[in-house]
Amino acid sequence: MIARFRKLPIEVDALQWQGDNAIELALFLRGVAWQFTHDGIHIDTLEGTMLANVGDWIIKGLMGEFYPCKPDIFQLTYEEIDNG
Repeated sequence: MIARFRKLPIEVDALQWQGDNAIELALFLRGVAWQFTHDGIHIDTLEGTMLANVGDWIIKGLMGEFYPCKPDIFQLTYEEIDNG
């Protein structure tokens, strides 16, 4: 039987890789293996090594894991909360 589900509302920390925020990115990714290369940033995730390009969002998940997300998918999935 097919059933419909809604994703639970969760809050995550995320940082957009802008190409010039390497120090901020390094601090954000503390504790996870990652590496700059000629084609982007390679990040060890629960699903293996994933590539992040300039403009991609790096998300810290609920279990402390990191993974990249393309900007269009990020915009459709997340909304900024009041950080005030």
